[in-house]
Amino acid sequence: MGAFSIWHLLILLVVVVLLFGTKKIRNIGADLGSAVKGFKDGMSGSAEADKKPDQLADKSAVDGEVKDKQKSS
Repeated sequence: MGAFSIWHLLILLVVVVLLFGTKKIRNIGADLGSAVKGFKDGMSGSAEADKKPDQLADKSAVDGEVKDKQKSS
């Protein structure tokens, strides 16, 4: 009696899709997948991180933030 049946799971899936929509659920899945991939790359590339630390930083994002701050001042 305490276990979920397949019908419980299907109803739960329908409710989640109705609440969030398929596009938002797809975006969450893509974000989660890229986070896992980044974590795996970080774990496997730890030896490379010691050799090339400047290539790991995303310089374009930092430059963009600086430009935005300078424009607003």
